[in-house]
Amino acid sequence: MKPIDFTSPRAAARLFTPKLADFVEHPLYSDVWADPALAPRDRSLITIACLIALNHANELPAHLRRGIENGLTESELSEVITHLAFYAGFPAAITASAYANATFSEIK
Repeated sequence: MKPIDFTSPRAAARLFTPKLADFVEHPLYSDVWADPALAPRDRSLITIACLIALNHANELPAHLRRGIENGLTESELSEVITHLAFYAGFPAAITASAYANATFSEIK
């Protein structure tokens, strides 16, 4: 089996489920993420926390990068992961930490 490129799960999914990818773009990104009621930085923080808590680590690299683009710092993300260890479990936090380290090592 060919490895999945998790730098953009949506792009990888588009090949098999183009309608699903379209739903992510419209309405999720065009309406929900664009709604000024919540800042993109806050949306990123919430999304990353949910991905960790729900054990969807394969989605983390794309959202960690987006979080940085939306104004989060690596230090803040480190604190979020540490905090979530007590609420989502240590295995989830350790996995998230490994994904974050790999993602930010790529960026540097």
